[in-house]
Amino acid sequence: MATRGFTGRRTPSDTAARTPPGQALTDDFPVLSAGPTPKIDLASWRFALKVGPRTVKAWDWAAFNALPMTRLTTDIHCVTTWSKLDTAWEGVAIDDLLADAGLAPPTGFTLAHGYDGYSTNVPAADLAGAKAMIAIRYDGAPLEPDHGGPARLLVPHLYLWKSAKWLNALQFTERDEAGFWELRGYHMYGDPWREQRYHDDP
Repeated sequence: MATRGFTGRRTPSDTAARTPPGQALTDDFPVLSAGPTPKIDLASWRFALKVGPRTVKAWDWAAFNALPMTRLTTDIHCVTTWSKLDTAWEGVAIDDLLADAGLAPPTGFTLAHGYDGYSTNVPAADLAGAKAMIAIRYDGAPLEPDHGGPARLLVPHLYLWKSAKWLNALQFTERDEAGFWELRGYHMYGDPWREQRYHDDP
């Protein structure tokens, strides 16, 4: 199993330095979603990489699991003000996904789409360069449905609503298109360290 692209576990002495402003640490993993948890059959699961409406490549569950796997231990931050340190994930780095498709980011913008109809925008620069993955395992076990299993986007340096659950497509777009929460007043970028929760935050 490949572990390139991400560093391992960090052990800083000061957890306060790892907690963005306005956040509180939790040992739990709260479940927050825009709607009910969908039931997804692995036999029919598909993930597609798209440029506009055109599918560049699609993977079924077996083909996706045959891609290089990366382990990542990272902190995550929810817009509802909780943060969780040293969370352990495993999945396919976006860099490896693009390499398998033979594709360099053709635009600077993406929309992540979920099986539940959810979408969220993420700049392409925040996905490539060892910054993001499609996670299929958490804490050594298959990712539970309530946390986005069988596969979710993980962009840990942004608020967690950008890490779309139940992922079924990543779409490159010509412009920065608002997703589900962005259309409802959330920030277009969502940097926890700048407290970019809502559209009028700097």
